[in-house]
Amino acid sequence: MADEKRTIVIKRIKKHGRHHGGAWKIAYADFVTAMMAFFLLMWLLGATTQEQLQGLSEYFQTPIKVQPNRASGSGDRSSVIQGGGKDTTRREGQVRRVSAGPDNLKVAQAELERLDRRKLEALKGRLEQLIESHPIMRDFKEQLLLDITSEGLRIQIVDHLNRPMFALAKAELQPYTKTILQKLGGVLNEVPNKISLSGHTDATPYASGEKNYSNWELSADRANASRRQLIMGGMNEQKIMRVVGLSSAVLFDKDDATNPINRRISVIVMSNKAAEDLSKEGGVTKQIRSNATVDTHALQPAGTS
Repeated sequence: MADEKRTIVIKRIKKHGRHHGGAWKIAYADFVTAMMAFFLLMWLLGATTQEQLQGLSEYFQTPIKVQPNRASGSGDRSSVIQGGGKDTTRREGQVRRVSAGPDNLKVAQAELERLDRRKLEALKGRLEQLIESHPIMRDFKEQLLLDITSEGLRIQIVDHLNRPMFALAKAELQPYTKTILQKLGGVLNEVPNKISLSGHTDATPYASGEKNYSNWELSADRANASRRQLIMGGMNEQKIMRVVGLSSAVLFDKDDATNPINRRISVIVMSNKAAEDLSKEGGVTKQIRSNATVDTHALQPAGTS
């Protein structure tokens, strides 16, 4: 009975763990550093051209062979790896190749057209300033019409009832018209774009009719007379790509075919695309010299007599 009543005491010792210090921080920092180095390596590989990668490969494969010989001066000093590898400073080693797919070509073409249009708009602004600053051109401001078309920057010099550009029924330019064209010629020569010229008349026919000298010949002669004045003003004659006479086929005032405003000279600073399209025609449209006989049937649009 005495043994059954004995008290049993159980001792439990609670152990406290020791502080493990900052070892985990060092391990974490090493991990982060390794990840940064990895991503940096991936970025460098993505930004390096194929020629540069080849130069690096050649250097590590044959380091002795590509070491620079300072005594003889041999070795490619322009390489990324001094003394070895391909010359990566050359153009072919620095320009990233772009796929010549249809989508990329369309994007590139659209960008070129936007740049071309900006240049034409800048030229339009400069011509507007010239018109405002020049006394003779300022007096003819209402007869100088500038706008951007699908072909390029169009400069139209239109007739006025009391201020015609040419002598009546002739290709003889008035003195003020010569001044205007010569001023335009100097400015147009500063841009690389090609030039197209077209002459227009109203619908008033010659008394002799269309069989002899008609509005077709007159419009062509006036276009060529304008061409000569542009060249006298300093424009290179090689810039002229087209000179045509259109008679009254393309009226400015379609409601009044005899309106003097229909008598005009149209100078077009052609966009690069328009010049390229015209050159693809194989020279169908040629310059019409003042001493040449104009084929009125070739110039006359279909459906007219």
